[in-house]
Amino acid sequence: MSRAGALLAARFAFMPNRLGYCGPEENTAMLEHLADGHSDRGLEQILARFAGAFPYYTFIAAANGIADPFDERVIEAYWIGNALLERVEAADLWRHLEERFDKRFPARLLRGVLGQVPAGARPHHNFHVFSMPVRTGHAEQRHSLETMDACRVSWARVVGEHGDALLVERRALRFDGDDVVLGAPEPRSVLRRIDGTALVPEAGPGDVVAVHWGCACHRLHARQVRDLVRYTRQHLALANAQRRGRMLVEA
Repeated sequence: MSRAGALLAARFAFMPNRLGYCGPEENTAMLEHLADGHSDRGLEQILARFAGAFPYYTFIAAANGIADPFDERVIEAYWIGNALLERVEAADLWRHLEERFDKRFPARLLRGVLGQVPAGARPHHNFHVFSMPVRTGHAEQRHSLETMDACRVSWARVVGEHGDALLVERRALRFDGDDVVLGAPEPRSVLRRIDGTALVPEAGPGDVVAVHWGCACHRLHARQVRDLVRYTRQHLALANAQRRGRMLVEA
């Protein structure tokens, strides 16, 4: 069985785990797996303890008749987006979200999240980030624009390299009235190497990388860029429709 999916999941999960936001205290072990490109059952057991992402993996896999929740296609679907998301039945996603979050959010807020499902929501990470009223994890906190922008998976074009960082052009979130929109591309620095381990060693100027919590975690090919842009825009529009009438905390 290929375990490439677990390594992909670890790249996306690594930085919020390092920052203490989610997952078990296994950051060193995760980095060791990423350093040598080796995945095994032990890494999968670590990743299965991420209470935010792992239930989505199992849900996407089951909806597509895939036995392994760490199948690379499943992990890509959740973090980046692909055709597996389009095979998920809206009624099944509604039940999944209702069962997971019924006791965690007030009924009015949960109705706002569930209302996005018949409008086209998919079990994508950026749906979760944009639609949930709080940032879930070890400490549930109301999202600010800044935390939402960091937590979503974004795309960025590499324009240079500097030590452990990549210099990129990235579109940050900004307010346009009450709506949250993508701003113009702007330069910024993102981590590409942690304690000597490069999460995207092959990335260089001209490449497009996925960024999560200020860290470049995957080099995107053309189809992945299109899917990430598509699902980001789609779920941002749905969340704006939900959010009208209440404001985020200003970053």
